[in-house]
Amino acid sequence: MKAGAIRGFSRYAPQQNGSAGAGLVNDHNVPNRTLLDVMRALDGASNDVVERSKTIFFPGDPAERVYLIKRGAVKLSRVYESGEEITVALLRENSLFGVLSLITGHRSDRFYHAVAFTKVEMISAPAISVKKSIEEDTSVGLLLLQGLSGRILQTETMIETLTHRDMSSRLVSFLLVLCRDFGVPSDMGITIDLRLSHQAIAEAIGSTRVTITRLLGDLRNSGLVLIDRKKITVLDPIALAKRFN
Repeated sequence: MKAGAIRGFSRYAPQQNGSAGAGLVNDHNVPNRTLLDVMRALDGASNDVVERSKTIFFPGDPAERVYLIKRGAVKLSRVYESGEEITVALLRENSLFGVLSLITGHRSDRFYHAVAFTKVEMISAPAISVKKSIEEDTSVGLLLLQGLSGRILQTETMIETLTHRDMSSRLVSFLLVLCRDFGVPSDMGITIDLRLSHQAIAEAIGSTRVTITRLLGDLRNSGLVLIDRKKITVLDPIALAKRFN
């Protein structure tokens, strides 16, 4: 079966996370306006580039800006008092994050640790500008809600992934999530369009590099994945999914 025929595993398949095109609204004045268009036009908006593994904001930082990913992936994680850090979402292009300040006001603190999982290009704007835009134009609020829906789905999916006690099942679930959100179809399967080190995967799902290396080796030896220069191709997502059913 060609990968392109497998529904739900391609970033180019019909969007499942409500963020298609960053959300289109047929406004009478600006047809097909996107959330990116809105963010660019806000007072105080800026374009930012963050290199891989660099922090965008720490827990406890003032929640003063809202962010939209233009290119790349951002990891959101929660850091607990024990020092354990658990990934709650791995966000892709057109995903919105840092929106807590819209609800609680700019005096609130960040709840998550946001890190550039890959090199990231994004646009950010002051929360006060976003709030003012919503008050002036209700269609902006709809765009924000559509953009945020992908963020919520990501968190729910990661929570489901981390509920697997067996680390092999946790890894398989994570790979399937990446196929859905970052997958590029080819005749061979679905290639995850991220360069993933074993350490990065381990940190994302609460494992160790040694364990991930062993488990990926098992999947490769079973003919389920192909690994080439830190890029993983899932040869048959359906067969892979059966590994933890």
